[in-house]
Amino acid sequence: MQFSTIPFEKITHFGQQTMLDRPLFNVSWILGRFCNYKCSYCWPYARTDKPDHQSLEVYKSTVDEIKRQARANGFNQFHWSFSGGEPTAYKYLLDLIKHLDDGVQTPYQTVHMTTNLSPSLTWWRSWHHATELLQRRSITASFHAEHAKELEFGDKCLQLMYDLVHVTINQVMVPDKFYETLERCERFRARGINVTLKPQSNPTATAVVEGYTQDMIDIMQNNFEQQEGYQIRLTDDIQDYYIDQAERFNALGFNQFTGWTCNSGYQSVIIRGNEIKRAYSCQEENLGTIEKFTLFPAPKICITDRCVSSADSKIPKCKN
Repeated sequence: MQFSTIPFEKITHFGQQTMLDRPLFNVSWILGRFCNYKCSYCWPYARTDKPDHQSLEVYKSTVDEIKRQARANGFNQFHWSFSGGEPTAYKYLLDLIKHLDDGVQTPYQTVHMTTNLSPSLTWWRSWHHATELLQRRSITASFHAEHAKELEFGDKCLQLMYDLVHVTINQVMVPDKFYETLERCERFRARGINVTLKPQSNPTATAVVEGYTQDMIDIMQNNFEQQEGYQIRLTDDIQDYYIDQAERFNALGFNQFTGWTCNSGYQSVIIRGNEIKRAYSCQEENLGTIEKFTLFPAPKICITDRCVSSADSKIPKCKN
């Protein structure tokens, strides 16, 4: 599909479809910056060699308080997205995920994880059992050629897919290795695995790096459409348009929403270290810490120049 033909200048509201259609609260949670990989293109602040996780009891309490406040805002369904660093490096991750399940009190709950997929297949079987009572499970598998082996990585993706986990390979398209990387992505796609082509961000994560040709941009905007349908719905008040995932927004240049009404902080939060924030990109002050925080009681106006993270851009927004 030619996503670049959507009249973005006319769009008046959009968001992830599940958040538009359900009372769904979204949590994007960086458990820590510790990572067992050290990629040459990684942001300096995005990883550390030193484990920096909080205790399991603190994390459990945070989950419970998020649910309490979100329910007070009218949201009784939850999507949990864990990332890092490398989230599987947290030794109590499976215990934390098991804590998400609170039976009939939460009628719909999903879990997502962005991971380098480095643990063994035996570990992933344990993750499968820890998450099997949740309504939907998905993984963004970040491939890093400096550390991972293509065949083994693809095999793990396929095993997870056999276990009914929704898997997408996330590939940062470094400009000077673009076409070499593209060939590998095509091989993954030929094996039946979804692939996302992600533009590389600058060191401050405020913009896409320079060096992409127009051909490269066109490929990132329109190629490798997801096989499982569209996640994002946009409208210009006359008709609806659809995009498979918010990761395309940077490539499409649709990431400036200053003055729009945004549900971040009200229908979603970002957890980074000890902070609970409205969003990764937002200039708003923090909502608090994981020990004490307060969600917004209603949507607020966006005051940020550019929404670079897909975790931010997918949150429902309305043009004023």
